Amino acid sequence: MLARVVKTLLVGVVILVSGCAGSYPRFRSAPNTVAAPAAVVGPMEGVASYYAEEFHGRKTANGETYDMNAMTAAHRTLPFNTLLKVTNKENGRSVNVRVNDRGPFKDNRIIDLSEAAAEKLGIVQNGTARVSLEVIKLGE
Repeated sequence: MLARVVKTLLVGVVILVSGCAGSYPRFRSAPNTVAAPAAVVGPMEGVASYYAEEFHGRKTANGETYDMNAMTAAHRTLPFNTLLKVTNKENGRSVNVRVNDRGPFKDNRIIDLSEAAAEKLGIVQNGTARVSLEVIKLGE
């Protein structure tokens, strides 16, 4: 009887652990996080960072495969497919990016850029920069 209970518990543990295995998106937040109404989404300023090789080829929060060479970004709340103009406040360079992921998860940052976007903005060497964000087109 005790052997049967132990066997049942072991099978349960194996099923639970195997259900947790596999490939996950970079972040596990809800993919349909709702942003503030468009009227509230005005120009934003803060610190940008970037992510590259460690996440290249992994799934993003919206299900796409992350491409560090694409002009994309991670934002905490803006809807997926929102187009943003990101301007580096330190050198005046700007790029347009599309939100396809969630993040950043450091309190003092407002956006995580792909490596390609960070390169065009001149952020790669320092890793971060003060930026402004302007919504070009709010995603759905």
